Amino acid sequence: MTALRLALSRIGRLPHARSFASAHRPNSLFSPLDDFAERHIGPDDGETNTMLSHLGYKSMDAFVDEAVPPKIRISADEISNKTIPVFSESQLLARAKDLGSLNKPYKSYIGMGYHCAVVPPVILRNVIENPQWYTPYTPYQPEIAQGRLESLVNFQTMVMSLTSMDIANASLLDEATAAAEGMVMSYVSSGYRKRKFLVDVGVLPQTLAVLRTRAKGFNIDLVVADALSAIEDDMLRKDLCGVLVQYPDVNGHIKDFSTFAESVHAAGALVVCATDLLALTMIKPPGEWGADIVLGNSGRFGVPSGYGGPHGAFFAVTEKLKRKMPGRLVGRSRDATGKPAYRLALQTREQHIRREKATSNICTSQALLANMAAMYAVYHGPIGLRRIAHKVHGFAQVFKDSVESFGYDVANATFFDTITVKVSNAKELHDVSITAGINLRQIDDHSVGVTFDESVTTNNLVDLINVFATASSSSPVSLQQLQEPDAPAIPPSLERTSEFLPHQVFNKHHSETEMLRYINHLVSKDVGLVHSMIPLGSCTMKLNSTSSMIPLTWEEYSCIHPFVPFDQVQGYHTIIKELEQDLARITGFHSTSLQPNSGAAGEYAGLCVIRAYHESRGESARDICLIPLSAHGTNPASAVMAGLKVVSVKVQDDGNLDIQDLRSKAEKHKDKLAAFMITYPSTFGVFEDGVQEACKIIHDNGGQVYLDGANLNAQIGLTNPATCGGDVCHMNLHKTFAIPHGGGGPGVGPICVAEHLSPFLPSHPVMPLGGKAINAVSAGPFGSSSIHLISWAYIKMLGGQGLSNATKIALLNANYMASRLSGHYNLRYKNVNGRVAHELLIDLVEFDKKAGLKVMDFAKRLQDYGFHPPTCSWPISTCMLIEPTESETLEEIDRFCDAMIQIRKEAEDVISGVQPKDNNVLKNAPHPMHVLTLPDTEWNRPYTRHTAAYPLPYLEEKKFWPTVSRIDDAYGDLNLICDCSSVEEMATN
Repeated sequence: MTALRLALSRIGRLPHARSFASAHRPNSLFSPLDDFAERHIGPDDGETNTMLSHLGYKSMDAFVDEAVPPKIRISADEISNKTIPVFSESQLLARAKDLGSLNKPYKSYIGMGYHCAVVPPVILRNVIENPQWYTPYTPYQPEIAQGRLESLVNFQTMVMSLTSMDIANASLLDEATAAAEGMVMSYVSSGYRKRKFLVDVGVLPQTLAVLRTRAKGFNIDLVVADALSAIEDDMLRKDLCGVLVQYPDVNGHIKDFSTFAESVHAAGALVVCATDLLALTMIKPPGEWGADIVLGNSGRFGVPSGYGGPHGAFFAVTEKLKRKMPGRLVGRSRDATGKPAYRLALQTREQHIRREKATSNICTSQALLANMAAMYAVYHGPIGLRRIAHKVHGFAQVFKDSVESFGYDVANATFFDTITVKVSNAKELHDVSITAGINLRQIDDHSVGVTFDESVTTNNLVDLINVFATASSSSPVSLQQLQEPDAPAIPPSLERTSEFLPHQVFNKHHSETEMLRYINHLVSKDVGLVHSMIPLGSCTMKLNSTSSMIPLTWEEYSCIHPFVPFDQVQGYHTIIKELEQDLARITGFHSTSLQPNSGAAGEYAGLCVIRAYHESRGESARDICLIPLSAHGTNPASAVMAGLKVVSVKVQDDGNLDIQDLRSKAEKHKDKLAAFMITYPSTFGVFEDGVQEACKIIHDNGGQVYLDGANLNAQIGLTNPATCGGDVCHMNLHKTFAIPHGGGGPGVGPICVAEHLSPFLPSHPVMPLGGKAINAVSAGPFGSSSIHLISWAYIKMLGGQGLSNATKIALLNANYMASRLSGHYNLRYKNVNGRVAHELLIDLVEFDKKAGLKVMDFAKRLQDYGFHPPTCSWPISTCMLIEPTESETLEEIDRFCDAMIQIRKEAEDVISGVQPKDNNVLKNAPHPMHVLTLPDTEWNRPYTRHTAAYPLPYLEEKKFWPTVSRIDDAYGDLNLICDCSSVEEMATN
């Protein structure tokens, strides 16, 4: 035995030493010590054996054999360190740095809706690089999410103020998909009667591509034309539901749409306006000239371009449209003591409630990026934003004057930040610019576009001007020769005269000290993975490792425009290609598209691919989609968006799919059957034995199988969607592959497909695939490209063996938890061996019957114990769906189980009458500090303050305090307020 091995063997025998579940000790002195699997997987070898023994197993293999049906198992060789080699943390970061060096840091003036944002360091370090901001979940439990809810209200207020619209949501996925939502809203607002939607020629090309995809599913007729003239067409007006205009447009023009909007409204249609928030500090806001829906990309407000995203799209509407608006909306309400509090409002609009009646499948939005944009506005305030806008506009004016002095003609007399220059040979000019390390937008053979942003320095400006000087054989200029413009190049009738952002929050935190304190004050109100386990079923809240997050904000990845030439992003494309290949291997499929930028977008894309496949075979009549009641909540809405008709399939009492009902409906609709959507393992938390038989039934009747990959964390290395019988699946990179949830986004939902579906994967106008490919489903060619880095790093650092081990531990943690809770709660579903998959469903209906205690009473009480509650009232209204993931240690799992068992005892006190049904520790939960410090004369509760705050001993050392008591949802919806308090309200209060 070598000295190293002898030393390691002694360490392993130390009484308090912690070994690891997923890695052996180093075989040699030269093996890396920073093995990622050891840090990612929570239980060590001892804890793993403890849980296996508790469940009655002597080995992990024996346990897995009873949890996962043998007929769907794959060989261990398919996902191994040979097929997916493993990197240590330091090796991965070194490789990321090497690949980043292949991305050329050229200065881009391409525009087209993307800008190189300047991220204030106080926001960079304390928001996007802060796990307290990026690890929380969507704020469905508002009492422990008041910080980011307040910040999202700031975002909504910012959008409402800059656009002069009545109400705004808390972000959408990107500008192009937001425009598609606007189009569908227009169609719905026409009573589903008018099918023509006019798109102005000045709209961004990627937006038009996404509109084409979305229009097909709703049978909307897109008309692309000069909107100002096309609106005079009487035939068009008769069937017109809406119009989309870009303001300023893609070539920089600022048009007056006031009269145009009146004409559109006279035709009974809606005006949808895509715009730019920074421009709106200087130009007349759309709400003042008649727009009904206003949308765009908030990315230039301090969010890195990241080769296409993620960025938070904004979406604002008039008062009359608020209940049809897609996406999440944060509103002000009050808690049980009357204290103001925020929560998600009007949730009955959302897809998981409306299902096949929904016309939008929006689930994940872009909360983290919306919060960054809001913080940017808070930090700069109205004066700072106006100053930035004036500099951007002024640089554009200086550039225009300079190139005109060289003899060039400028196509647009009005502009904010974009100049279209007419040239004799665009390719020659482009060659000169590339030599100078500059990217321009080549519009056609005789036109180039130049767009300015906040990041452009005076040296950049001089270098840019001299590119045009060189191409025209003019003398180069120096900074000293440049003249400041006398006045803005915006028509007086289109200049903004109204104030914006008068609210106190945007006029207070302008020093870094104040901003730092404000950011940390807000985040102190929220529970994230930095505090405790977040056991949300079907959400997979696992570790978001620091090592996988580090490259995200490196300049070589964060400051790249999505439309730069291919040879400038070789590093990015290597990462993208490797990630595509690894995901295809993991799922067992042939090809991957990373373009969908959320799980729901992946569902939609996969179904569009299936439809395109059927059409290519002359079977366009296939439009029936079978969906079990146990499928994921977004599935029916996604099917409707793809133009499919939903037919529900029954589920048996034991939670399994009703195979006979499936067979009956598949055969009934065999001539029109397009697809079958199934979540596997099911949302009931079990691996169903009959999944392969179900898929064969669909194939035998001419359909394709869409396997929802929301629960892929239970499959990797043990089975895969292809083996189960699927033809296409999506994955949630923000679940299985460790991208942070960000408090409600970003997310990524790539799709993997079988070989026969590969030709139909989404294309993009900037990087067209040609052939049979469907049109784009998101604005960026690769969706939210920058955060692909996180999943790429996660897969590489775990390697094949680590990925498989992670899945096994995820299954073990869930089954151990099910065993511990089963004597206290009713475990709703399990397989024939008594096992669940990676999550478990407990039914609380008995407590409602015996004591009037609802699911939400248990959820709110868990907050007092320092835990974010599991998924509540879904997929069954009386249940909690619990998923611990592989990242949690046995100690944390036991702590959660202890809390749930103690709450069960508290419920028993209500059942037995020790505490009254209407005034007990569950009904009154949570208990924030301001409630616990009430005077004795006001403390009217039949339990002590200590019982409320410290029901278990660990809380006396480690306690998270909710900042509000239980929030009144109904009051908030009836008294809808979705913006910050005005100055007058603040003064009154």
